[in-house]
Amino acid sequence: MRTRLVLLSARLLDPVTGAFLPETALAVTGGLISALGDDRAVRAIADPATTVIDLKGAVVTPGLVDGHLHPVTGAELTHGLDLSACGDLDQVREALARAVRDLAPGTWLHGWGLDPNVFGGHPVGTAPFDAVLDGVPALILLFDAHSALASRRALQIAGVDGPRTFDQASAEVVCDASARPTGLLLEDAACELVERVAPQPTRAERRARLAEALRGMAASGLTGGHVMDANGDSLALYAELDAADELPVRLRVAPWCQPGTGADGIRALIAQQGTGGALWRTAGVKLFMDGTIDNGTAWLERPDCHGESTAAFWPDPDEYTRVIGELHRAGVPTATHAIGDAAVRHVLDSVEKAQAAGAPGAGVRHRVEHIETVPDDTLRRFAELGVAASMQPTHCCDFTRADHTDNWSRRLGEERASRAWRCRDLWDSGANVVLGSDWPIAPYPPLGVMAGARHRRPSRNLALPPHGPEQALTALEALQGMTVNTAWAAGEEHEAGRLAVGHRADLTVFAENPLTTAATDLAELPVLLTVLDGRPTHRAPAL
Repeated sequence: MRTRLVLLSARLLDPVTGAFLPETALAVTGGLISALGDDRAVRAIADPATTVIDLKGAVVTPGLVDGHLHPVTGAELTHGLDLSACGDLDQVREALARAVRDLAPGTWLHGWGLDPNVFGGHPVGTAPFDAVLDGVPALILLFDAHSALASRRALQIAGVDGPRTFDQASAEVVCDASARPTGLLLEDAACELVERVAPQPTRAERRARLAEALRGMAASGLTGGHVMDANGDSLALYAELDAADELPVRLRVAPWCQPGTGADGIRALIAQQGTGGALWRTAGVKLFMDGTIDNGTAWLERPDCHGESTAAFWPDPDEYTRVIGELHRAGVPTATHAIGDAAVRHVLDSVEKAQAAGAPGAGVRHRVEHIETVPDDTLRRFAELGVAASMQPTHCCDFTRADHTDNWSRRLGEERASRAWRCRDLWDSGANVVLGSDWPIAPYPPLGVMAGARHRRPSRNLALPPHGPEQALTALEALQGMTVNTAWAAGEEHEAGRLAVGHRADLTVFAENPLTTAATDLAELPVLLTVLDGRPTHRAPAL
């Protein structure tokens, strides 16, 4: 088998020790690192068909992997009016008014990224925008993607004129005292009432948007992602891009298991494991134990300041426990969305019960996603149970404030808000901390995620104080959170996450050492080269 790629004059950074390897070059054969050595020895391995790149002292790390993202959903949701930069209601109204002026009569307005903090503690709803959206069908996704605002015209078209009951216990059409919808829709089941009557992009448009988003991810230094959904025809889209050699990011996909999934559905999820293509595969199952703190649908051990966030996503939490046990026995790893302390505790209890039942599920690696606030007695259980702590530090950076005046912190109160995103405490307790973006909830560039884990400051204004600086990770830990630890969480530590012969040739190349670049400068560190399966997916003009 011929040598596919040779990289010369490199500084090869070991993500385990944080030191540079003694070698200065590497070769790739068949998608794997086949040799490490000095420039002269490795150059001799190349043949006329080998791609040879002189890195001129650039720094090479194992390819960065986002531990939690939603590529298809993100590609769809991030088209339309971006409201993420709006800091108050006036700015939102101005943005909506500009968008409405450009709309043809009857055309839907789609918005995304709305921060509930713009409401300043007042109820979240469409009332402040009714005059601007008069007669306009509009659907605006809040930043958490677990809630949306539907204009009066959109609700009318969808036939939503009062409360509804859903299988998802925390889903709700929020209504006022007169049982009239306020426009706020909580969780997928409620949002879908309006989404299904709104115009949808063509399949060709969706495929093109997905391909563009994945190319952007590769250019940002990502070589892989743990995808936390398989909704709609997303698997077919991945398969098409893979077959056309247009998949620039290696994807590990976990389809959803929702409340009400019957025995046949569970069997189908188990049978689906391992299916996929050259650069993507189905691995694991994604479940939800709660919603979000910002919209009052998390599951907390004590209610929030509005008396909300008191219920699990599964109407019968014991049924969730039973499903975890069945998947564990089948050898299927699970990833559960659990934001509130009660939700996290129930997931850990369920995993512990499944493990206590013994083989054949021994060695199955489960994970908890988000973990936004937990008490001290929960920390040690991650390491004891071998459960990965999958976290998104940029959510803390950009959606909360150091002084706890934000919506998330106000809802929780001072005690629980002071336990925000306990990355440091979980790491020190022995947990395997995996870092990710949860794109489209937050931007996907991995350097921004790593930077946020270190500085914990709002990315739009790094001069502002950090939220919980004592929970910051070191530069090396942040790198490990997107290399070594993502590989471990996927059960791939023997083939990924290291610069070693026989490991995958998924590589990220930086202009300088990310470990010595200041946290506040890290997001701007140039990515010179991204390599997936031994083939460049991004190459800066400088190379």
